[in-house]
Formats: sequence, structure tokens, C-alpha cells
Amino acid sequence: MKNLSRLFFVAVLIASFSTSNAQDKNNPWSITVGANAVDFYPVGEDTPQGDYFDEYFNAEDHWNVFPSLSTIAVSRYLSDGFTFTATGSLNKIDKVGSNVDAFSGAESTNRVDDLSYYALDGRVSYSLMEVINSKVIDPYVGIGGGYTWLDDSGAGTLNGSLGLKFWLTEQIGIDVQSTYKHAFEDNMKKHFQHSVGVSFKFGGTDTDGDGIYDKDDACPEEAGLEIFNGCPDSDNDGIQDSKDDCPNTAGLAEFNGCPDADGDGVMDKDDKCPNVAGLKTLAGCPDADGDGVADGSDNCPNEAGPAANNGCPWPDTDGDGILDKDDKCPSEAGTAANNGCPEVKPTEEVMNTLNEYARTILFQSGKASFQKSTDQVLQAMTAILKEYPRADFSIEGHTDSQGSSSSNQALSERRANAVRDYLISNGIAADRLTAAGFGESTPIANNRTAAGRKENRRVEVKLKN
Repeated sequence: MKNLSRLFFVAVLIASFSTSNAQDKNNPWSITVGANAVDFYPVGEDTPQGDYFDEYFNAEDHWNVFPSLSTIAVSRYLSDGFTFTATGSLNKIDKVGSNVDAFSGAESTNRVDDLSYYALDGRVSYSLMEVINSKVIDPYVGIGGGYTWLDDSGAGTLNGSLGLKFWLTEQIGIDVQSTYKHAFEDNMKKHFQHSVGVSFKFGGTDTDGDGIYDKDDACPEEAGLEIFNGCPDSDNDGIQDSKDDCPNTAGLAEFNGCPDADGDGVMDKDDKCPNVAGLKTLAGCPDADGDGVADGSDNCPNEAGPAANNGCPWPDTDGDGILDKDDKCPSEAGTAANNGCPEVKPTEEVMNTLNEYARTILFQSGKASFQKSTDQVLQAMTAILKEYPRADFSIEGHTDSQGSSSSNQALSERRANAVRDYLISNGIAADRLTAAGFGESTPIANNRTAAGRKENRRVEVKLKN
């Protein structure tokens, strides 16, 4: 029987250690040091022992307490809440139950000589910490076996444990435990062993010192933040560096961590004008006049113009309505039909129109001064002549046959010059105009009738080139 109990103890230890290489949590090791108490009374045996849990808490009468550190346990986390613990303990036994006096019926503690108590135990326990969703209170249950000696005799035991740890910090806690030990030998009584101690967890690795253990640290060699599983956020913008396109400059999530200083929706690294709000279509630069040319490249930033002219409107230097870029004579007013250049000479149709105006010029009778109504006619003629700045004209005066030939000659000359002078004073170059009088020599109608004479009193315009 003794060999069987020893084999059982060894089997429990081997079975427990065989799984100790499973995946570990942080700080997989712990050491617990403390004191223990052994109670032989409430174990369901006849006198001097008692029923199960009878006077379980009667420490004064039944507990054997060693008055110093008397328990040491080493634990290794296995996986999924399971832990293996190896415990060594010692004690002195002087109480094994109660005696009842046959005559008086009085009960007294059943004492024995101080017996040496030694135990080596192995246990696999399961933590209920996650079940109750606590990070401080850690209840657990365990089962295992061991070997216990009383003086020179020993026996194997099957053990069941119930305990509670209260973690003061991540590494330090108080461990309170009660273990029932069922002996396999007659020379060892069933008993409870209670213990209380201080547990110290250790063994977790935190290479980068960020408070996150390597096994849970996505960046174990680079100090980081818990919210990013140990990875850094160098610019503190709430975006971890590995997902941050600008890890050293605080930015916005919508731009993968890059900044947009001017708030125009274009991130600074792509913004050609990062400190001035602008348009996405212009790489973040402004366009004050809305012509599609960024202000920095716009020679006329407050006046809309095409990009081909650096943002400035095309000029029309000669004011002829044809832009300089399309005007082959930008400094000289012209016509659209002649690509902005002035027509060299008027057409026959234009000359007919010009002479229709000229024949309606009215002079004071016998004089070279104009009647007031003639001013509009002369202005119309001036406008036509300005359209042909390269053409030269001859202004010719004519009279009817009334009066002397010499006086009619002189009057026709004065009238031709009067028209020439008016045109010059209204912007027609003098070198383009000549004046001549023909008197009564070239009639176009019969001077014997009033109607004929009226037609003969006329001014004509002739094209010289």
C-alpha cells in the first residue's frame, strides 16, 4: 500500500509537469510564502475525530499552527486558467481531536506528543477569476496529491483544495487556502491543512519597458501604448505609427495621421500652399479671382484671365474689339475681317455711302460755313474715314453756274477746305486729306432748273490710292 501511494504521488507530479510547457500568460511563475495549520478533527471519522466540517473553524481547540513561516509554494501557469503548484510545508502536531470524559461527559482536546509534520504536494488548480470578471479577486479550486510524514511514518494523499487570492498589485497578492487530504495508509489520518501566505508573480518579459508584456505586445522591442497593443504613437495623434503616414507630425485620421494646417481638405505633404486655405484642384492653393489659375502663379490674382496669359485678361491695345493675341496689328485699330488690321482702302460700297453723306452737307448760302444740321453728317463721314487709316482721300467742292465763274471757283475751294478742316479737327490725319475746288466746271445736272442747280452744289470724296 505504501508503494502504491508513492507511485500515485509521482504520477500526479509527472502528469502536472508534462503540461507545463503550454502557452503562458504574463508572469507565469509565482512563489508563495506563509504559514499553515493542520486540523485532524472535522474529517468524518470516529472519536477523537469528528464529522465532516464539524467545528471546522474551531482554530483554538483543533488547529495545529506552526508559529513561523512554514509553507512555500512554487506555481507555474499552464493555460486557459490552469496552474500547477508544488508545495512544501512543515508543522508540529499536538492536537488530533477531542476526548469525552465517560463520567462527566466533558469534552477536552486530545493531545499527543509533538509530532513532526512534513508534506510535499502537487496540485493543478483552476482559476475562476475570469468567470467572475474580476482583476483583483481570484478564487480557485484544485486537485492533486502528495506525500505527508508524521515523524517517521508517511503516506500518500489525494488532495482537494479551495482557495482565494486577493491581488494587491499585478505581482503581489494574499493567498488563503484550505486543502482536504485523504490518506491512503492507516497510519495517516485524514485531515485538513489550511494556509495563508503572500504570493509574488514573476517571469513576464517586457523588453521595451512599456508595461505591456512581450507576449501581448505587437511591438515588443519598441515602447508603445496599451490601446495599440504596445505599439507606439510618436506624435500622439491617436494613430499608431505603423498606420500613420506622418508618424512624427500630429495629424488627422481621415488623412492617415497626416496634418492639414490650413483646413482646406488637402494634407500638408500634398499641399503646395500648406498655410493658406485653397482648392483641391489647385493642390491646396487659393484662386481669388476664380479663373482656375492659382494666385501664386497668377500675374493678375484679382482679375480673371486665362492660364495661357498667366491669369491675366488678354489686352486689346488698339481698342478695335480684337484681342491682341488674335490681332495682327495690335497697335492699330482694324477690322475682324482683316485680322485686326485696318483695311487698306474702302470698298466701292463704302465710297458710295461716304459720298451719299457728302452730298447732304449743307452750307450757308454763298458761304463756306456749315448749317447746324450738317454736323451729324460730318461725324458719320469722320467715323468711316477712321476705319481706313491707311487710305488717302480728296475732298472736292462744286457749285452751280449762277454768279461769276471766278467767284464760284473760290467758293468751291473754300467749301472743300472747310470739310477737310472739320475732318482733321476730329482726328483724321492731315496728310491723308487734300482739298480742291472745281467751281461750276463739272456739273452733274442741268443748271437751268432749280433742281439741277441744287444737285450741282455738292461735295464729293474721292479715293486717292
